[in-house]
Amino acid sequence: MIGENPNGVPNNLMPFVAQVAVGKLPTLTIHGDQWDTKDGTGVRDYIHVVDLAKGHVNALERALGKNGSIGTEVYNLGTGTGYSVLEMVEAMEKASGRNIPRKIGPPRAGDVASAYCDPSLAQEKLGWKAELGLEEMCRDLWKWQCDNPSGFVAG
Repeated sequence: MIGENPNGVPNNLMPFVAQVAVGKLPTLTIHGDQWDTKDGTGVRDYIHVVDLAKGHVNALERALGKNGSIGTEVYNLGTGTGYSVLEMVEAMEKASGRNIPRKIGPPRAGDVASAYCDPSLAQEKLGWKAELGLEEMCRDLWKWQCDNPSGFVAG
């Protein structure tokens, strides 16, 4: 089972958008539309949780190595490209078949226009590369949200 069910109001985009799409939250506030990006909204390097998990497994296997531990290395796990907030919202609308109400708010202190990683070392040393894109991220998140409308149930 993959999904995210944060306590309280989500503080990152994907679960927030999913909760607006399912009706748990009324509106998405987009923090700024004047950034120096293609559509004015912030750009981030979103990664599918399955790709992230595979990258972690590959990193652990390398760290343990065939001849014992190789020590610590740092890898960026990401797609190497970014998606804007509006691209994310539109992809979730497509995956869910629902309109996502949104409004533009002021930028948050400390935010930057774009943030994405260079995953080339992970590809070179771990043989790892993100395989799933924005469409798959939104499809799988929407399926989880629909299958678990109340989030994780203790039991």
